[in-house]
Amino acid sequence: MTSFDPPPARPSSVPVRPPQQANPSWMGQIRPQHYRPAPGDGQLQSRPALAPPYSAVPAPRTSAGVVALVLGGGVLAFVSLFLVLPYLLGNTGPGGFVIGFVASLLPLTSVLLAVRFIDRWEPEPRRLLFFAFGWGALVSIAVVMLIEPFFSAAAGPASGLDYTTFAVTVQAPVVEEFSKSLGLVLLLVFARKHFDGPVDGVVFAFTVAGGFAFTENILYFGRAIAESSNPGTDLFVVFFLRGVMSPFAHAIFTGTTGLILGMAARRWNKALTLPAFALGLVPAMLLHSGWNSMGQDFLAQYILVQVPIFLLAVLVVVLLRVAERRLTRQRLQEYAAAGWFSSQEVAMLATPAGRRAALRWARSIGRARPMKALQQAATRLALIRQRVLSGRDVPAHQQDEQRQLGEVLSLRDAVLR
Repeated sequence: MTSFDPPPARPSSVPVRPPQQANPSWMGQIRPQHYRPAPGDGQLQSRPALAPPYSAVPAPRTSAGVVALVLGGGVLAFVSLFLVLPYLLGNTGPGGFVIGFVASLLPLTSVLLAVRFIDRWEPEPRRLLFFAFGWGALVSIAVVMLIEPFFSAAAGPASGLDYTTFAVTVQAPVVEEFSKSLGLVLLLVFARKHFDGPVDGVVFAFTVAGGFAFTENILYFGRAIAESSNPGTDLFVVFFLRGVMSPFAHAIFTGTTGLILGMAARRWNKALTLPAFALGLVPAMLLHSGWNSMGQDFLAQYILVQVPIFLLAVLVVVLLRVAERRLTRQRLQEYAAAGWFSSQEVAMLATPAGRRAALRWARSIGRARPMKALQQAATRLALIRQRVLSGRDVPAHQQDEQRQLGEVLSLRDAVLR
């Protein structure tokens, strides 16, 4: 790897035609009038790594929105604990609570492993993942407990359904999906730069839903112990249904909302937030209601309906990851055209095989950590460029681009020294 002298930037009066592969996937669509080449020598001075031009750009700080979100989420989670914990203990008893808590860790682990798999290409900040989990496990549960009585009183009589059917097929899907997805809207509003695409939406949605299912499973597993004359058998049945057959049920429901919010976020248009939220709740509520509506023919519906839905969700995740890699490679190729990378470096930073090979080489010389950081920084650079090409808030995104180029080149220097 070497440093490169970027070519001079094109004069602004010359129209720029996007390269043929400017839109490498459905995740990265841009309008031709918004396209601009990657910055060259006219915007950022050519330099060896760690030279001074980037020192003039202030180091990025955690935004006030993210700080407010994390602190506010922590306070809400703490307050919610005083509502949720007594409810759980009252329904499960101390023994049932402890057993339910331990048993709930197993399906939770499977969901969090899925989150890690999806999030590997461009990991989200841990503080935001903690916010998402805390929102799902505590705050959304408290919101459900607070608004369910009002929703039942307002909508129950008008539905014409008996209370049990209404509670299972209407109330739970509507109230629970609304409560969980409020956390996604807060993430989109206050942590905008970290929630700028469908993959981010799915990652945050799975994390929120994993937290919600964790608390709900404590209730169901613990109640199977506390209210049964044959607790061992009943716990096994409930655990098999919820922990083995459907650990991803809530993740898939809320994941549809996260996906749609992420697609709206990729357009970088704040006006789309509320319409996308409303639209994203529809499939989440319908999937949730369909799951809760399964009755005596549960096994047949599970095999014929729920398993295909799960497989479709897996396919969507795979397609998201492929699209994210294609977008990263295309944007880094545009930086390569401006002289910032060689084609070999683009492959090293933007392809799975190239990343693995680069990490193996870095481990052999004791520099795996800076190499991994370099790969993640390059991915962030590609996504920042996607924001620049969105045509909105371009000057702010270009400043982020300058900072990120400085970080990438500094990390490259750390790998080579």
